[in-house]
Amino acid sequence: MPKVLAQGKTIECDERANLRKVLLHNGIDLYNGSALFINCRGIGSCGTCAVKVEGEVSAANWRDVARRSLPPHSPTSNLRLACQTQVLGNVKVTKFDGFWGQGSQIVWTTEG
Repeated sequence: MPKVLAQGKTIECDERANLRKVLLHNGIDLYNGSALFINCRGIGSCGTCAVKVEGEVSAANWRDVARRSLPPHSPTSNLRLACQTQVLGNVKVTKFDGFWGQGSQIVWTTEG
């Protein structure tokens, strides 16, 4: 089973599990500030669940690519939308500041 390392937790999940669901179901603070209440609930249209993912995950689908091509995101950043990402192997997740998680300051990483 793949392992997801995020916010000081190691979480086992099924292969091809949705990263957003894995994080939320395990008490990980995926959203910054009021994005907790104002988000698209996983359909890939808002971009507030953007995280840096290191490890084996699915290729970015059209929703992920399209949303990250719009400001304040950038198509050249190394972020992914957790709601559009499937876990294929062990991964490390980092969350940045900013309403959409697009900032430069780390909010949390694998250590917490």
